[in-house]
Amino acid sequence: MLFDTHVHLNADQFTDDVEEVIERAKQAGVAYMAVVGFDEKTIPKALELAEKYDFIYAVVGWHPVDAVDFEDSHLDWLRELASHPKVVAIGETGLDYHWDKSPKEVQKAVFRKQIRLAKEVKLPIVIHDRDAHQDIVDILMEEDAGEVGGIMHCFGGSADIAKQCLSMNFYISFGGPVTFKNAKRPKEVAKEIPIDRLLIETDAPFLAPHPYRGKRNEPAYVKLVAEKLAELKNIPCDELENVTTENAKKIFGIS
Repeated sequence: MLFDTHVHLNADQFTDDVEEVIERAKQAGVAYMAVVGFDEKTIPKALELAEKYDFIYAVVGWHPVDAVDFEDSHLDWLRELASHPKVVAIGETGLDYHWDKSPKEVQKAVFRKQIRLAKEVKLPIVIHDRDAHQDIVDILMEEDAGEVGGIMHCFGGSADIAKQCLSMNFYISFGGPVTFKNAKRPKEVAKEIPIDRLLIETDAPFLAPHPYRGKRNEPAYVKLVAEKLAELKNIPCDELENVTTENAKKIFGIS
C-alpha cells in the first residue's frame, strides 16, 4: 500500500489521460495521493481531483518561483480553502534560488506568510527547497513552524539539514532522484532518516525515477522509489511501503 505524497496530476502533461494515469497508479498499489496546487491555475484542479476521487487529497499553497505574483487576496483565498475537508496541508511553499523570477526577499516574505497561515489553520506545511537549504531552516525556526510540522518535499539537502528539519517535526520525503545512479548524497541521507519520519513521492510529471529518467513521471512509479529506499534501509519493501503510508496519513491527519 503506497502513498504518493506529492504529485501534480493537475499539470498540463496529464490533461489527455489523467484517468488512465490514476488507474495505473491503483494497479501499482498506490492507495493514496496528495495532489499539490501552487497557483491560480493548479489549485482549483487539485481540489477538483480530490472531490472526484476518495483516495486523492489536496495541498494548496503558493510556489516560491511565483512569489512576485502573490497578493493578499491569494492569502485570503488559501485561508478559505484550508477549511475544505480534502485539503490536508499548505504548500508547496518555500524558497527557490535556482530561478530568478522572484527576488529572494519577496520569496522569504511570502514563505513567512504561508507558515503563519498554516499555524493559524493548524495544517502542516509542504516545503519546496531548491538551493536554499539553510535559509529555509532559519525561517522555519524563526517562525516556530515546528508547531505544525510538515514535509520537506523531494529532499535534496545534507544529513545535517535533515536533522534540523526533523527536530522541528518535519518528515523527509524522497522522490525519483534517490534512484539515480549518480545520486550519492540522497542515498547517504536516506540511510540516516528514521523510518518513522520517512515519506515517498513522485513529484510527477517531473523527476521520473530510474529507468524512466527524462520521461514523464507518473504516480505508479512511486513503487520504484519505495524499492530503492527499502534497499538502502535493508528492510522488506512491503514494510517500507506500510510505514511510509502510515507516516503520511499521520502528518496529513487522515484517519
